[in-house]
This record gives sequence, C-alpha cells and structure tokens, in this order.
Amino acid sequence: MKKLTNDYISVLCNEFDMLYNAGVAPYDGALLLLDDEKDRDGRRVLQSMIDSLEQGKNLADACRESGYFPAYMVSMLEAGEKTGRITETLKALAKHYQRQELIAKSLHSAVLYPALLLIMMVSVVTFLLVQVLPMFNEVFERLGTGLPPLAEQLMFLGRGIAASSAVIAGVVAIIVIVAFVLWLLPRVRDGLTKGFRRAFGHRGLMGSIASSRFASGLALSVASGLETTRALELAIAISSGSAVMERKYMKCVSLVKFGNTLSDAMLQSGIFNARNTRMMSLGTKVGMLDAALAEIADREARSVQDDIDRLIGRVEPTLVIISSVITGIILLSVMLPLMGIMTVLG
Repeated sequence: MKKLTNDYISVLCNEFDMLYNAGVAPYDGALLLLDDEKDRDGRRVLQSMIDSLEQGKNLADACRESGYFPAYMVSMLEAGEKTGRITETLKALAKHYQRQELIAKSLHSAVLYPALLLIMMVSVVTFLLVQVLPMFNEVFERLGTGLPPLAEQLMFLGRGIAASSAVIAGVVAIIVIVAFVLWLLPRVRDGLTKGFRRAFGHRGLMGSIASSRFASGLALSVASGLETTRALELAIAISSGSAVMERKYMKCVSLVKFGNTLSDAMLQSGIFNARNTRMMSLGTKVGMLDAALAEIADREARSVQDDIDRLIGRVEPTLVIISSVITGIILLSVMLPLMGIMTVLG
C-alpha cells in the first residue's frame, strides 16, 4: 500500500478523538469506521488495526503493528495513553498532520507552477528560434536581402539547437530516468534529501519549514503530557537535519537541563524569536503551555505559507517578464526591418 497521507492521518485522528469523547472503545470505533469506509486501502488500514484491537491491545500498539503509521505518531499515542491525555494527543496529532499537509501542498504549488511556466517559456522561445526565424529568412531572401545581424545570430542559435536535438533529448531522458529511479528507491531519495537539508536546511524557506515542524512537534509532545526534555527530544527528531539547527536544538536541551525555563532556553538558543518566547512564558505561568505552543505552531505554519506565497509572487512574474522580453526581441529583430522594407517597396 502507498504511504498514508498527512491528510488521511489527520482525519483519522479527529475521528478517533470523537469516538473517545463519545465513550466508544477503540475496537468498536474502528468497526464503525470500517463500516463507512469505501476506499480499499483505507479498509485495509482499519482492518489491520481491528485485528490488534480485537486482542485487547491499545490504539498505539494497533497503529504500530499495522505497519502503516509513522513512528512519531505511535510514540505520541503511547505517551498520551500513559499520561491519560489520549484525547488531547489525538487533537494535537490531527492539527500537526493538518499543518504538514498544508505546507506540503503549498510546496507542491511553489514547485509546479514555476516549473510549468519555465517549460512553456523554453518551448515558445525554442519554437521561435527553430521554426519561425527560418521562415522569416526565406521571406527576406525573396526580397533580395538577408536577416538583420541580431536575427541572423538568433537563427544560427536555433540551428545549433536543432542540430543538437538528439543530445538535448538524451539529457532530458537521463533526467527523467534518474527522477524515476529516485521515485522507485525511497532510501536513495531520502538520503539525498537529508544531505540537502543538512547543508541548507537552516536557510530561507527551508529554515522556516524546519521551525514550523519543530514548533508543531513540540506543541504535540507537550499536549501528550511528556516532560520538557523528552518533549524537546521528540520534536527535534522530526525537524532535525540541518547541522546549524541541530546545534541550536542541542543548546536548547542543555539549557533546559541546567535549569533554564523552556521559553528562556528557546530564546537563548535562537530557535524562537522574542514574540514567541513571550507567549511561551505566559502560557507556562498560567498553566496553558500546550495552548501557547499550539498557537505558535499555527503562527509558524502561516509564516511558511506567507514565505511560499512571496516566493511564487516573485518567480512567476519574473518568468513571465523574461519570456515576454525574449519573445519581443526575437520578433522585433525581424518585424521592424521587414516593415521598413515593405514601406520602401510600397
């Protein structure tokens, strides 16, 4: 079965939260969900959970033994069951995976739309160079003259592209094959992703995503009733990758172990800014740290959304402008001289 989506996990956690609040046992609740599940893969997941729940095992064990759920989710469910905060944990899990789904969809849009625009731009420019300019060259030759110098150089470029079409097609094919192989080999893909995160995971958008994932994980860990150090360790486990961020996380853990408050440790280690640590401090004083962290996690997720929107807002117009300028230069390099010739002849 394909990997469970963040959206599916979020919905399932919300459903089990409703069942717990209604006083329905996990086994009976899973049977109710199975009755209404139409998707074949979804039914397989629920049936695997039912097989474990039927033996008297708890929800965390059922999720682990099914083999479908992330280890982090299972750890949080175990913590929630041990501390008696299973409903709070399920709510926090639902919010956590909902945030991750929104970020994933935004990243998909941030990559897809500019990529499509770039492909269209390259296709249009290539068509003009390879097909259109030679047609204008024939027109100029019939008029007893040749292409202007700029247009002639562009036409030679187009001929070079046409002559190298086999090489270009080969390079594109290699890129497609490599992408397909990476898609088929998750371990290789994950290794490359980890390497990229380690080098650049603290910068720009990648840094914002890491901060958002850490804030969401910490909010979930605290909501599950874990003590501070353990909550930090689990949050770090799902958000680490960058060498720079890992040093900040380790500094934060050390500060907490030496008696600093969580908010002070976050500020001194540079993980959260003063605004977020002030809210954490207030939440700690009034006994609502989990709510404060949930608000910070939502705020960080919105910040990532804003960063992605700004990135798309810069890239898309830039590509459109570049495409328009290049197309205009190509067409004007032949149209203006041609209009001059037609004026003389007319």
